[in-house]
Amino acid sequence: MEFENLLSLIEAVSESELTGLKYEENGVKLHLTKKQDNVHVVAAGQAAMTEAPSAGTPAVPVQSTAAQKEEPEAAGQSAQPNGKIVESPLVGTFYTAPSEEAEAFVSVGDTVKKGQTLAIVEAMKLMNEIESDYDGTIAEIFVENGQAVEYGQPLFCIR
Repeated sequence: MEFENLLSLIEAVSESELTGLKYEENGVKLHLTKKQDNVHVVAAGQAAMTEAPSAGTPAVPVQSTAAQKEEPEAAGQSAQPNGKIVESPLVGTFYTAPSEEAEAFVSVGDTVKKGQTLAIVEAMKLMNEIESDYDGTIAEIFVENGQAVEYGQPLFCIR
């Protein structure tokens, strides 16, 4: 993808009401998401992440996605408990169980393994399983069953 095309996409998302955009061209996959008037650009298979500002603000430097996840969050989120945070990978509706009659996948205090299903986020009539990226114990569940969630919203804290 040409740099000019990438900039055009970032500007279009920045100036629109969109909160996200997925784009693929010639085997290159991009996932653009907007949080607090910044557009986050993640190229699939690459460890670089760029934040493109909304109109009129200076650019933020490129950084590794792994480093970005490990850095402390903004001061407004410093009250969150210590542990590893599992975030919603998409916008949708959060469900704690596979059906209304079924038991929840996990509860606070449960021990989980990496790859274990923690919940479901329904988006566009598709049920997307949310899997743990970590081994540990569920310390906190941040959302209620049936609640709408945003991309990047914390769902679980695992210690």
